[in-house]
Amino acid sequence: MDYRVIAVDLDGTLLNGKKQILPESINAIARAKAAGYHVLIVTGRHHSAIHPIYQALQLTDPAICCNGTYSYNYSAREVISSDPLPAHDTEIVIDALRQAKIHGLLYAGEAMYYEQPTPHVTRMQAWAEQYPSELRPVFRQVDDLRSVVNSGEPLWKFALAHADLTQLHTFAERVEKVAQVVCEWSWKDQIDIAKRGNSKGKRLAEWVNAQRLSMEQVVAFGDNNNDLSMLELAGIGVAMGEAKQEIKERCQYVIGSNELPSIAEFIETKLL
Repeated sequence: MDYRVIAVDLDGTLLNGKKQILPESINAIARAKAAGYHVLIVTGRHHSAIHPIYQALQLTDPAICCNGTYSYNYSAREVISSDPLPAHDTEIVIDALRQAKIHGLLYAGEAMYYEQPTPHVTRMQAWAEQYPSELRPVFRQVDDLRSVVNSGEPLWKFALAHADLTQLHTFAERVEKVAQVVCEWSWKDQIDIAKRGNSKGKRLAEWVNAQRLSMEQVVAFGDNNNDLSMLELAGIGVAMGEAKQEIKERCQYVIGSNELPSIAEFIETKLL
């Protein structure tokens, strides 16, 4: 098969536990680009939280953000295609969060909004401090998330992190019954909420088809439930060593830890 596209998740996959890209990965991706591969970041993150990674890898292809809610062109600084949350469903989720006393981030427009500075927000802000201001993720505190809905900005997704995983799981099941949303685990203690029907695989396939390529020509790397749609659609799905067993079983390859140059070794030995 003539593989032409490398699609890679970030957290738990390309990034190590310190949210850094291993130098081996940077070098392998540079070699893949020189060999003619398209390289796309496909992530649950907001585009402002991808920018420093995108620059470090010197990418030119779009990024697919917020679990497939939209694709983003960094050169033009514009959204290419999107399917945001409707205001009505966003308000239902906000009301449910208040009832459950869970605080979350609402990703919208050019920023990520929050009412209370949760540990998740604090960690992300601390990570951002290492970068120049023009590359830092944009966080904005508001008194009421409904003000973001009323602003008319496109509403990308919610990111909910909570120490009580049982409560978080129960919340996800409940909110899927009352709103047209999908809840996916994106990290061990985080659930993302986006418009039902959106997925990484769907948005990636849209871009791939527009290039007159096929998903059979894609090699995708991921580690969590929100990666499954692209791992299963890709010609080669590659699961990280720390991925859940259910993820590994649905991929063609399982490689080592994201703390090791596992992705670089796969690219060097299997694709170049």
